[in-house]
Amino acid sequence: MTDDLLDPRALDDLRSRLDGRVVTPVDPDYEDVRAIFNAMMTARPRVIARCANPTDIATAVSFARREGLEVAVRGGGHSVAGASLTDGGLVVDLRPMDQVSVDPVRRTATAQGGATWADFDRATEPHGLAATGGRVSTTGVAGLTLGGGSGWLERRFGLACDNLLSVELMTADGRLVAANEDTHPDLFWALHGGGGNFGVATSLTFALHPLPEFSIALLLWPGRDGPAVARVYRDLLTDAPDEVGGGLIYLTAQPDDFVPDELVGTLCCAVLVTYTGPESALREFVTPLLDAEPHGRVVGEVPYSELQRMLDDPPGMRNYWSDENLRDLPDAALDRFHARAPEMPVPSASQQILFPWGGAVARGREWPGFDRKAAWAVHPFGVWSDPADDERARTWARSLCADMRPFSTGDVYLNFIGDEGADRIVAGYGVDNYRRLAAVKAEFDPDDVFHRWHDIVPLAHATPPASSGPTTPTPSAERPTASGETS
Repeated sequence: MTDDLLDPRALDDLRSRLDGRVVTPVDPDYEDVRAIFNAMMTARPRVIARCANPTDIATAVSFARREGLEVAVRGGGHSVAGASLTDGGLVVDLRPMDQVSVDPVRRTATAQGGATWADFDRATEPHGLAATGGRVSTTGVAGLTLGGGSGWLERRFGLACDNLLSVELMTADGRLVAANEDTHPDLFWALHGGGGNFGVATSLTFALHPLPEFSIALLLWPGRDGPAVARVYRDLLTDAPDEVGGGLIYLTAQPDDFVPDELVGTLCCAVLVTYTGPESALREFVTPLLDAEPHGRVVGEVPYSELQRMLDDPPGMRNYWSDENLRDLPDAALDRFHARAPEMPVPSASQQILFPWGGAVARGREWPGFDRKAAWAVHPFGVWSDPADDERARTWARSLCADMRPFSTGDVYLNFIGDEGADRIVAGYGVDNYRRLAAVKAEFDPDDVFHRWHDIVPLAHATPPASSGPTTPTPSAERPTASGETS
């Protein structure tokens, strides 16, 4: 594909009107600029508009609409379904817009639409302040937050979207709209889980929280010890204080100072406990886990941003993720969880994760993209390098979720999944919320320009799903997809 498929005069005009840069397949750095986190997504856009400001965004979207090009929006590029790419279309690349400003007196931070959580933490940490980010530093602030925003600090400070004070949004028709509790409150509600369906977030403002101390315990056992460890972990987390976060994770042990040589490259069970407080209090809390005699351990105070960077996965790997939210975690569910772990590709960077919710998450306001009643999340996080493992990894992830469904709340956290069909989108929101979101969509994006992320069909264009069973129409299924990968 070359940019000859577009009118050269139109491309020249776009270049002349952007403060940022236009990248097309003929440019030598096209492949580097195009690449996203999931290497399975092979879509090749005709145009990548590296936007420097909101005006650039409006110009790029207007160009795409005039030329009949599908629009994708890229921040961190972590969408497992490749929502930040489009085959033959235009990518609004926000990465040049990565600044974060902090007001330490008001305890707020404003992040531009292309900032990552590394940018955010780098700005807030010197002030001893933080807000819930993701679980790695390279995730985009906007994408994570607009999809809900689960992260290590959520049981203490709530989801990322719970800390959202306002959003500036560029709509498909070129309007820069401010959304908050007082101005466009319906849109503000929709941006707490509705993702990128309504426009391009040019900036987001958050409330910050003091975080003077942060501690972690990272404990490791051979995989065979997983069933016993998980029962201890479940019982410990069931009534845990808000200061506690983390997860139980099956993974391939990597070489590290705390990892015994005999466990390197093998299936292991790890527990990460995060604590928004001093090491002494953390050690007291994790005593039952230490009594379970981990083969490897790290316990101590670390900067929160350092934990985020420690867990960064390398780009260019193949990815497939999913999610099942659980109302509770009986022994039968744990048994099924353990039984699937040996089917995970090993060695690889894949993880089979059990996240605890509760705490501030359970007490938060009901937004459209998160069921506060869910106590746990099972998250198969497939990350591997060999294409020969593609089917094995997808089968493992889907089978694990199927095993968990008897214990499920019936909903799904949409940031944790790829393209799993319209029914799963409706399940993520609930039928009533979906109807309300579709009405907001009809007001701010009636032509469904922004449909790459878990598309909400504008109410004026489609009959909402019936309450007897989610059957919303999916016109986006007829559009080009990011690759041949489907659910």
